[in-house]
Amino acid sequence: MKLGLLLLATTLPIAAFAQNSSTTVNSSTEYPNTFSSGSANVQPFDNKARRFRDWSISVGGGPAFMVHSDLKSLRGDKTNWGYNAYVSVDKQISHAFGVSLMYTRGETKQTGQLPGAAGVTAGVATATTQFDQFSLLGDINFSNLFRRTDNHSPYRWAFHGYMGIGVQGYRTSLHDNDENRWSNNPKRVPLFIKQDIDINSIFYQGGIGLKYNVSKLIDVEARTMYIISGDDEFDGGGWADPNDYEPSTPGSKYNMLNARRSDNAWTVSLGVSFKLGKQLSHLAWHDPLQEAYYRTNVLENATTDLVVCEKGDADNDGVCDDWDRQLDTPAGARVDGAGVALDMDLDGVIDLYDKCVTVPGPVENNGCPIK
Repeated sequence: MKLGLLLLATTLPIAAFAQNSSTTVNSSTEYPNTFSSGSANVQPFDNKARRFRDWSISVGGGPAFMVHSDLKSLRGDKTNWGYNAYVSVDKQISHAFGVSLMYTRGETKQTGQLPGAAGVTAGVATATTQFDQFSLLGDINFSNLFRRTDNHSPYRWAFHGYMGIGVQGYRTSLHDNDENRWSNNPKRVPLFIKQDIDINSIFYQGGIGLKYNVSKLIDVEARTMYIISGDDEFDGGGWADPNDYEPSTPGSKYNMLNARRSDNAWTVSLGVSFKLGKQLSHLAWHDPLQEAYYRTNVLENATTDLVVCEKGDADNDGVCDDWDRQLDTPAGARVDGAGVALDMDLDGVIDLYDKCVTVPGPVENNGCPIK
């Protein structure tokens, strides 16, 4: 019993010393912590890190066409060219998703002909639509979303998808050789329709784009968008009241050339994005998985010599001199984690020379008690 208590009393100070000399565990959420590599360069991959440019301004333009509508820009015998131009402020939320606030201005030209005798009399009608649009656009970077992490090719091209909603205002005109023409006898004028920007002029759009990373400051993009107006007056074919769809009522029925009640347009554009900020790269051109695999590859192929005991081990006790508290331990002596020779009974005689390891005694008697 006394021997057991003595052993407990002698081991507690050793355990306490070992705890005091150990590294304190840090389980905080800050970097670096216990669960990170401990490197001072470790940073969380989020917007607060401010490692990348994430704002840009884009401008662009190109042709515009009225397509799925009553009067169309693309016909078998002729193509009526229009235009569109846009400017947007873009915010990249993550490497795969961004949003844009965009203003678009454009004009389409379209033609159509009524069936039967009315069409022979009126001839081919021509219409023009001028539009102004404000929209909020979501941007998905499919190249980053589906990029292979083992793809080591230069990342200069990116495929994007767009989807958005907005409000628009437009002005249309319709001319033909019958009811919708300038005439004093009988008194006739072309058909003009104006829609102001308000809650009743909501439209939807979606499309795709292909971007090229020219430099850290500039991207160029080819983009095509499909515009769903939700309005049967958008192509200039006439008013869209219930009576205007009744064949027995007077007036030209251009809005009945197509059964759909939404005139939709199509735009194609070439644009330039100016990336704002002081950081070296833009978030849209960065894939965090690619970065992780790149760093792993560097570590796997690095030739690093592992240095153990930089200052050596002068007394060959197995404890490096960097943290050895007893640099002259006698050969063959057992030591603790700090390189100090063990003295289990704490009598001043290390175990190597102690004839009675578990019972204290004077040095003169080799650590054994005097009877």
